[in-house]
Amino acid sequence: MGYVAVKGGTQAIEESIKRLKYERLQKGMTLDCKRIEAGMRCLIDQVMSESSLYSEELASIAIKQAEGSPEEAVFLLRAYRSTLPRKHYTRIVNTEDMFVERRISASFKDIPGGQILGAAYDYTHRLIDFSLTEETDEETARWLADYIQDNPPAKDFVELDNLTQVIDYLRKEGLIRTCEDDDTEPFDVTKESVQFPTSRSARLQILTRGQTGAVTSLGYAILRSYGALHPNVGELRIGNLPLCVDNPFNEEHEEEDAYFIGEIKVTEVETLFPKAIEKGNGRKELELEIGYGICYGQNETKAIAMSLLDNSLETGHPEYPTHNEEFVLLHIDSVEASGFISHLKLPHYVTFQSKLDSVRKLRKRADGKTNEEFEE
Repeated sequence: MGYVAVKGGTQAIEESIKRLKYERLQKGMTLDCKRIEAGMRCLIDQVMSESSLYSEELASIAIKQAEGSPEEAVFLLRAYRSTLPRKHYTRIVNTEDMFVERRISASFKDIPGGQILGAAYDYTHRLIDFSLTEETDEETARWLADYIQDNPPAKDFVELDNLTQVIDYLRKEGLIRTCEDDDTEPFDVTKESVQFPTSRSARLQILTRGQTGAVTSLGYAILRSYGALHPNVGELRIGNLPLCVDNPFNEEHEEEDAYFIGEIKVTEVETLFPKAIEKGNGRKELELEIGYGICYGQNETKAIAMSLLDNSLETGHPEYPTHNEEFVLLHIDSVEASGFISHLKLPHYVTFQSKLDSVRKLRKRADGKTNEEFEE
């Protein structure tokens, strides 16, 4: 693709950047990053997930700078992430160690530990609350104090960590195939170019980094058209996972010597897909397959859609684009997609003029031929 250098545009570009800042500040008020961090939880979780960078503070700054545009905020965070050194790798995380805040199953009514509704918009009426226009810090402080007073720690406290996963009970019954542990080092999509066919580790990384709307749309396409499946959410859980790194001064890397460095909130989904398996002599047997999704923060719709795509890409189907890993994985990245579409705004003078010249020449030839035929 040909581009031409734009000369003498430095001042115009500088004025454009000033105008951008003016548009952000023209109403005479500025957003406090701490308020963004406190009040835009869902947006921050989405941006962190698509950026592969877990930092609520940095996400709030990026959202402020991008004026609330998720794709621009993700672009900023991805660019910043590329400058950071990678000094340590955490130990392998087991999601059974999650301290659960929300845990539901659409497949079983009664699950060990119970259904934990937690915080979700699923149970609201989704009517605009106009009183929010007059909400103040003082009212917020009073509401929080009343809430804490009305919700003291329960005497019969339910352990919210190490909750058994629902899927394990199906494995015990032999309804789900038991998989052997795969200790192969995961493919790192942030450091190596993806090659097709991909490994599952690479697919899961790309899916969790995928643009939320794109992943959701393709997941919806699976349910509606391409495969027309109706899977069941075996378990959806949201909570904090502890992270530990090995002791850098101990080459043995014993687990008890590892350092706890903090927690991250994640959404994890395991979805169940009923599949008929041929057993010979025309006999079929029903077996359950799993689709897996996990992302930063509370990001439920994306995690479920991710689990649908995970299963589709694992099974594959030549007729369905949603089962084609190249189609899916190359088109869900927000930075790649928005960048390539946005590049159409850049100067394409040389290529367009070339096409225009070709069109003019063809028209002249056609007009000349028409005139000759008319004279004859």
